[in-house]
Amino acid sequence: MTRDQLHDTILQILTEDFEFENPALDDNLRDDHGFDSIDAIELLGKIEGFLGLTLTREEKEQAMTIRTINDILDYIEKIQLQRAS
Repeated sequence: MTRDQLHDTILQILTEDFEFENPALDDNLRDDHGFDSIDAIELLGKIEGFLGLTLTREEKEQAMTIRTINDILDYIEKIQLQRAS
């Protein structure tokens, strides 16, 4: 998936499933949209679903640093690169 495709998919998930309104790439998910740890777990499940893979424990731990939509996109791209190697 390209970054643009990832961007569109993530925005669709955030607006439809988490009811974000007009999310910007650098919005702080927690502060600007009330995103909490339960939401993060649900989002990781959705990422696994659309990528068609199961995240490892290490990959899930890496997600703990995510704060923005750009961070989500970087995170997914990193996983895709690691899996392609």
